[in-house]
Amino acid sequence: MRPDPGIPILHRHEGFVIVDKPTCLLSVPGRGPHNADCVTARVAALIPEATGPMAVHRLDYETSGLMVVALNAPTHRALSILFEQHKTRKRYVAILEGEVEGDEGRVELPIRADWPNRPRQIVDFEHGRPSTTLWRAIGREAGRTRVEFRPLTGRTHQLRVHAATPRERGGLGAPIVGDPLYGTGTQARRMMLHAQTLAFPSPVTGEWLEFRSQSTLDMP
Repeated sequence: MRPDPGIPILHRHEGFVIVDKPTCLLSVPGRGPHNADCVTARVAALIPEATGPMAVHRLDYETSGLMVVALNAPTHRALSILFEQHKTRKRYVAILEGEVEGDEGRVELPIRADWPNRPRQIVDFEHGRPSTTLWRAIGREAGRTRVEFRPLTGRTHQLRVHAATPRERGGLGAPIVGDPLYGTGTQARRMMLHAQTLAFPSPVTGEWLEFRSQSTLDMP
């Protein structure tokens, strides 16, 4: 299937672009031709001179917001090292089901794949990998809480698991609205999780770069 070239490019650098991924779009191609449409395919369609590998990091299919996509191998390598060494800063906005107690905090939970039920992830205090998220409540309305998430690690489904895990187990006890895996998936037209800001040092000059999505999440 020919990729739809429509994807907002917020910034173009010699070696990378910053895109604002819409919800319900893969970050990289999935299995089969029906899953060919994705962020990297759309960027390649817009910038034919781009060479792989392009994906430096990923957002879940349901998650919208900022991604950096490399346009050549050296930049991909440099950006990947920044992510691996936790030299990037990412902030997300989410709307959670229910009113979360407190104004801010830290969630630290060990996560691993739930192999019989992939892609689900579960909290496993014996075999899970450490994951840490800072959170801050920024609004409450109609029994829901708008929060800002700052992940300090990058585990699969980290924010979704941290939100949905009961408070007695160390989570927030409030799934993300519209989450089809960890919540009801029926509270909104989409999953209410958006990658709002992305910052990192330039792989060329070392200058600190910060990008912000102009998209917002409206209470459903």
